[in-house]
Amino acid sequence: MIRIREIAMPPEHNPAQLGFEAARLLKIGNSKVRRVEIVRRSVDARKKPDVKIVYTIDVQVEGNEGKILKQSGCKRAAIAPVTFYRMPKCSVQPEKRPVVVGFGPGGMFAALILAMAGLKPLVLERGEDAAARHEKVERFFATGELDPRSNVQFGEGGAGTFSDGKLNTGVNNPRISWILEQLVTFGAGEDILFDAKPHVGTDVLLNVVQNLRKKVIELGGEVRFGTCVTDFVSENGKLTALVTEQGETIPCDYAVFAIGHSARDTFQMLHDRQIPMERKPFAMGVRIEHPQTVVNQTQYGCDNPALPPADYKLVKHLENGTVYTFCMCPGGYVVAAASEEGGVVTNGMSYADRAGENANAALLVTVSPEDVPYEGVLGGVRWQREIEQAAYSMTGSYLAPAQKVGDFLCGKPSTGAGRVQPTYRPGVAWCDLHQVLPARITDALEEAIPMLDGNLRGFADADAVLTAPETRSSSPVRIVRGESRESVGLRGLYPVGEGAGYAGGIMSAAIDGIQSAEAIIAAIES
Repeated sequence: MIRIREIAMPPEHNPAQLGFEAARLLKIGNSKVRRVEIVRRSVDARKKPDVKIVYTIDVQVEGNEGKILKQSGCKRAAIAPVTFYRMPKCSVQPEKRPVVVGFGPGGMFAALILAMAGLKPLVLERGEDAAARHEKVERFFATGELDPRSNVQFGEGGAGTFSDGKLNTGVNNPRISWILEQLVTFGAGEDILFDAKPHVGTDVLLNVVQNLRKKVIELGGEVRFGTCVTDFVSENGKLTALVTEQGETIPCDYAVFAIGHSARDTFQMLHDRQIPMERKPFAMGVRIEHPQTVVNQTQYGCDNPALPPADYKLVKHLENGTVYTFCMCPGGYVVAAASEEGGVVTNGMSYADRAGENANAALLVTVSPEDVPYEGVLGGVRWQREIEQAAYSMTGSYLAPAQKVGDFLCGKPSTGAGRVQPTYRPGVAWCDLHQVLPARITDALEEAIPMLDGNLRGFADADAVLTAPETRSSSPVRIVRGESRESVGLRGLYPVGEGAGYAGGIMSAAIDGIQSAEAIIAAIES
């Protein structure tokens, strides 16, 4: 295959034109182009409003590839590199099957690798399966009736299931392509294989995670929902069993702990059992909403329906910290993400078509361990909970505190929406967010929002909506692990993913889960 880079096409192009363009660049007849595969697709909006879709493609041609390349003289073409992920194998069947605690991205892919290696893992997930979980979440959105065991944070697929399903990551890892291929196998759209900023969407993810679970079971694994791990048994510093809330003791030599960033009771249990943990930087703030058409116009210089809904990624480094956007959801919705009674939490999600009227993003302020007003490893967790409970106390329910940007910057309470209607369900309570969030957060946001408007015109629009609090973007703790990927305090315990402090999104958590599964296989083989 010949790889050709930087093929720019107008937004309204016909995909068949890629073959003709490849033939032109390689200086061969159109009939000699046998097959075209898209490797990467991105949007180039540097020359607004003349926006282009830019491709990298692999081309199968009739004839000698080396000769064709030499004759073409095309500097953007070369022989396509071959990269693949080599699946680990295990020739040993241990007496005790490995256990995976938590079935979010890290746990799912750890379980999949272990199952493919023939180890028949047991998965213990505190929440419900995706279908039952979806019903509970929709009920919470509609009525404010929260199930602390099955919600946006807990259940099959983890917190990522009720998100935009973004799969981009700054990590360069050979496992990425394999993960994307598995997601397509389980029902995601093929465009995630080549989009520069791939996403799946909540509506599609609900099916993908169920199909992945069925594959684990088909390969001999077992998945138990409604099963929370509450303790463990050890001997001479080595894990020997896990204990569930039902009182069952499960013999276990190897356990992946992919517990998620909201498993506060599990953090407490590990801390009480003296598993080494450390405070780490995290972030808190708000969700900010603008009309998607405004973002499109600003980013593209037009609102062309042939282009995907525009996104953005903004950051400002201030004297006392950093303010940045995270988990930006084009055409998405701000969602109720509480997992504890008496606390309000916000997050963002979108469906596969990203057809919602508003764009939203987390607008976060970095928090260092020194900023946390409470001592101890779990001081950050205590601060998160305090803010969430303050929001609940202010509204008296799971309504989210909200304020227009203009009012926030002027320091006056909002009494209603302007041009931008908030999307949060079950609804918002208009207020002054200075009465809900710590000054550490509000001071930084006040300074940064006007500055960010210089990077994205309209960001500080007076009618844009701030909804609070966004407290669960990252874990405030890290479960310390060594080079073997095991906890430094308990051999056989493998902390994984966002909750353990080693990932920051679906893809990085999945990679982390795979690498820990590989480590377990290597340990069993040794």
